[in-house]
Amino acid sequence: MPEDTILIGHGAGGKLSRDLINQVFIKHFNNSELSKLDDCSLVNTTSKTAFTTDSYVIDPIIFPGGDIGKLAVSGTVNDLLVGGAIPQYLSAGFILEEGLPIEILEQIVASMAKEARKAHVKIITGDTKVVKKGQCDKLFINTAGIGKGMEEASHLWEPPVFNIGDKVIVSGYLGDHATTILAARNNISFEQELVSDVAPLNNLIIPLMEDYSTSVKFMRDIT
Repeated sequence: MPEDTILIGHGAGGKLSRDLINQVFIKHFNNSELSKLDDCSLVNTTSKTAFTTDSYVIDPIIFPGGDIGKLAVSGTVNDLLVGGAIPQYLSAGFILEEGLPIEILEQIVASMAKEARKAHVKIITGDTKVVKKGQCDKLFINTAGIGKGMEEASHLWEPPVFNIGDKVIVSGYLGDHATTILAARNNISFEQELVSDVAPLNNLIIPLMEDYSTSVKFMRDIT
């Protein structure tokens, strides 16, 4: 197996694991909490706290407009936002297939770091496991997210009450992401290139809740 690919030993907790952590994950995710390399990270919470988790498996792992890393950060951040919380911290667990090029892994980790900066969150803890070739499809990611509850959104923490005349508002075209993935997976081409619109929605949802919170009864991330 070439040295520039993931080996079973990269998930065994020894020197290979430490080298991978330092050369890929710490390089891009570096912050005061993560750099301690402890078994957990401690955070201070002084308000109502939101907590979410999600797992990401997608084929292809890199697609027009994004990749599995961008999807993982954006999806977790948006789950917190639509629940009425300001995202603060993420965890990231990686299941890697033996033989995955480290260059591809680093590209995805760098993408996650970029989206985390956009969303003003820190990735403060994580884990890496390696499975034999053929036991997973290149790379799976599990995340968890912690956010600070927005007082303006406290009514979102209760079951919603809908009324006749309520409006449904969407943040963009429906189906861009799913259609992009379908086209990339099956080598389908269109006259106009399809691009996934996956992105963290901090700059949309936080101002919305600050200015119009009483008008918003319910939010959902449909991806």
